[in-house]
Amino acid sequence: MYSFKNDYSEGVHPNILATMVETNLIQQPGYGEDEYSLNAIKILKNRINREDIDIHLLVGGTQTNLIAISAFLRPYEAVISAQTGHIFVNETGAIEATGHKVIPVEVNDGKLKVVDIKSIVDSHSGVHMVRPKLVYISNPTEIGTIYKKSELEELSQYCKENDLIFYMDGARLGSALACKENDLSLIDYGRLLDSFYIGGTKHGALMGEALVLCNDSLKKDFEFNIKQKGGLLAKGRTLGIQFYELFKDDLYLKLAQHQNKMARILNDGIKDAGFDLFIDSPSNQVFPIFPNEIIEKLEENYSFYRWTSIDEKYSAIRLVTSWATLETEVIKFIETLKAYTI
Repeated sequence: MYSFKNDYSEGVHPNILATMVETNLIQQPGYGEDEYSLNAIKILKNRINREDIDIHLLVGGTQTNLIAISAFLRPYEAVISAQTGHIFVNETGAIEATGHKVIPVEVNDGKLKVVDIKSIVDSHSGVHMVRPKLVYISNPTEIGTIYKKSELEELSQYCKENDLIFYMDGARLGSALACKENDLSLIDYGRLLDSFYIGGTKHGALMGEALVLCNDSLKKDFEFNIKQKGGLLAKGRTLGIQFYELFKDDLYLKLAQHQNKMARILNDGIKDAGFDLFIDSPSNQVFPIFPNEIIEKLEENYSFYRWTSIDEKYSAIRLVTSWATLETEVIKFIETLKAYTI
């Protein structure tokens, strides 16, 4: 059974593991004050080209979204998200559990647009309704699409003009950066967003996300929120080592390029076999539409998510490639698929 279910089925990149072993008995301060974390943050600031930002290394994506969004908002303020957004669908109501409503917007391509945000802002007014304050996006989106620079610039400008916090979930940010269609860099994210995070868990790290605070108004006393919500890791070195290894020599981008390449092989092979895609994703997620009987056969040897039903006979599935996906297994999947269609 080979998994295309997610991009974190494997453990950790060997470079990270080797450095953890080599530095294992070197004593370091705790809670992110170790030399590895400080060096990792220094490198990330350099890549974003801003010394005035704050960076906090946290364990996981849901934890990062929860800590950040709950810290940024006042009790009566709410979040605007696409209806496919991770905080709305897949985080067990974590944001709502802190008292902040997530307001979903129906979109076709997973991406929010100014007109979507404006419709929510305009329809919420007065003390009888929550106040929309934070705009949540992810890049890539939950259906694998990516934002272009012009789209992010439009959203950023609207948020600035309307006193909204612009926040981006970057759990799969490496995949977006590695897309051939991409025209955004870490420097652009640091310029256009109030806050975002750089995902490590889905890019070769054992765990870890780097939360970036760009807007000065979000920085004060933020560490208190991290500690109160259980995010201040005593052995912070485990996070620092991982981000240091991922970014010191561009390993992060190389791993993302590999997972995108594997997804592209899958994508092209599926099309060549005569099947359509639910959405044409340029990132490491592929959404083919197959007859249900073929899906059942594929499930005998592969694990993946059934994404949505198309009709009584067809469904879309999701295939996800990782930093460690084997090309031999990708080719074998395509060959298996073609054999079922004969």
